[in-house]
Amino acid sequence: MPELPIISGDEVIRVLKRLGFYEVRQKGSHVVMRREHKGCVIPRHKEVAVGTLKSALKQAGISSDIFIEAFKK
Repeated sequence: MPELPIISGDEVIRVLKRLGFYEVRQKGSHVVMRREHKGCVIPRHKEVAVGTLKSALKQAGISSDIFIEAFKK
């Protein structure tokens, strides 16, 4: 499993949108994203910690391989 990059919350949101997610709502600096019945909460911070990103991807049902592939595009 490749290592996840340290990226901003806005970049995470951009990658998730490429994977078919859309923004449902935002409260403060946290954005709720959804695709079909899966959803996740992304902090809109300057840097998202790797553990936080792993947790969000697990909520969304996305493997880190798929996320990294979409990030590179």
